[in-house]
Amino acid sequence: MTASPPLLDGVRIADFSRVLAGPYCTRMLADHGAEVFKIEMPGRGDDSRHLGPFIDAQSTYFSGLNHGKHSIEADLKDPASLERLRDFIATCDVVVENFRPGVAAKLGLSYDDVVAIRPDIVYASISGFGQTGSQTKRPAYDTVIQALSGLMATTGFADGPPTRVGESIADVSAGVFAAFGISAALVRRERTGAPAHIDIPMFDVMLAMQPTNSAMYAATGAAPTRVGNRHPVSAPFDTYQARDGLFVIAVANDRLFAVLAEALGKPELADDPRFATDADRSDNDEALRNEIEGVSASRTVEQMCTLLDAAGVPASPVWNLADALTSDLGAERDLHARDPRLGHGFIAHPLLVDGTRAASDLPVPQLGEHNDALTAANPTDEE
Repeated sequence: MTASPPLLDGVRIADFSRVLAGPYCTRMLADHGAEVFKIEMPGRGDDSRHLGPFIDAQSTYFSGLNHGKHSIEADLKDPASLERLRDFIATCDVVVENFRPGVAAKLGLSYDDVVAIRPDIVYASISGFGQTGSQTKRPAYDTVIQALSGLMATTGFADGPPTRVGESIADVSAGVFAAFGISAALVRRERTGAPAHIDIPMFDVMLAMQPTNSAMYAATGAAPTRVGNRHPVSAPFDTYQARDGLFVIAVANDRLFAVLAEALGKPELADDPRFATDADRSDNDEALRNEIEGVSASRTVEQMCTLLDAAGVPASPVWNLADALTSDLGAERDLHARDPRLGHGFIAHPLLVDGTRAASDLPVPQLGEHNDALTAANPTDEE
């Protein structure tokens, strides 16, 4: 660990989750010092071990989500194996699962089952639609949740179809909320000794991740629609064309718009009634775009960003991931980490604690590499 002492030092987690939302959650907790034991199917392991892309037959997808953890193989349908797992769970502080609701109960690993083993357990359940309700057993993937939550309907351009966000944002966000819920429950447990069952429905999470859209709906009663890259209520807040590519401007108040107008060499725009307020600028967005691109069309992205940066106007080029990681900014932030065993690159934990980036120094676990942890929890099995 690079942070000393890590925030979650001494917390042990039994992680039954697979693929993305749950593993993303427990990877964040592992980076903060939690001892995470990934419970995997014998012989095959987590499905994400078999998802590409691969380097030397090892999944870089799996590596990014599971470094810093331990791996235990366990057949959840075998009574003897399950009994050993129960003894192991008694040594844990947290259980994380993303089974379809009802499956954990069939396995004898529901919250009620586990709290009987460990009375102060923090138990987190990640699912598509929650642990109760008419849709609880419906299968859900990230794209399904994006489509059902209204997010997809507001992503893309007005003259095009609804578009998926360019990442599995519902899974990732559910993982973040799960980590938050677990951490908060651990604080309460420290104070009261009480257990907790944290229910993380991806559908609910994605609704909560739309504060601007929900504010617009609350104000108008109408569902927000697609507006491309522009902000739905502010302008200029969009991508704009320069001579050699696109750049972004983000202006959301009158004072900053006057600064922008001055920087563009068009101070009169600040007094133009079409652009007097943020609402006026939004209503006249195309006219404002013409004014901005009348200047930017003859300049490069770099020239425009240099000009606007100097004036204090929020602006940037439009980078891809490689640009972001290899830029001076990316190097300064030092977010590109590598697994010490496989050498796979991944994005490091985004939070710093006392100025230090949280990180586990454990490598990506081989399947079943830490099976002896079950024996340690079952000393009678050592003979």
